[in-house]
Amino acid sequence: MDRKLVGKCLCGAVQYAVRDEFVYAANCHCSNCRRTTGSAFKPFAGIEREKLALSEGEDKLLIFGDQSGHDAHCGLCGSLLYSLVREGSFVHVAMGTLVDDPSIRPTAHIFVGSKAGWFTITDDLPQYEEHVVAAGTVDE
Repeated sequence: MDRKLVGKCLCGAVQYAVRDEFVYAANCHCSNCRRTTGSAFKPFAGIEREKLALSEGEDKLLIFGDQSGHDAHCGLCGSLLYSLVREGSFVHVAMGTLVDDPSIRPTAHIFVGSKAGWFTITDDLPQYEEHVVAAGTVDE
């Protein structure tokens, strides 16, 4: 499979291409993901770092963190585009920034032990107090 997806921030200043080869996807309810998105949770899809490439606006990125792990936002509109995780080897693409529809769907809710009290999970996906540790691990 060599299907590429396009993603971008709200204002369009930062754009990226990513292969539709995500390894895992989840909805993260941790307090950091809630704060960085301004939402009840962050739907994300994980993929090896080298499979995502910025196509526009690299000079407009606002990075919060360091080379081993950070959140990448558009410095103009503030949209969270992706998080660099696992010592810089993977990215968690914020699924809401994808223009194209990925073939993967979130398979679990993680960090529900710290989810927002005002939000009720109403689907049947498995819920984990923290992260999932297994093959194709999901660790925010």
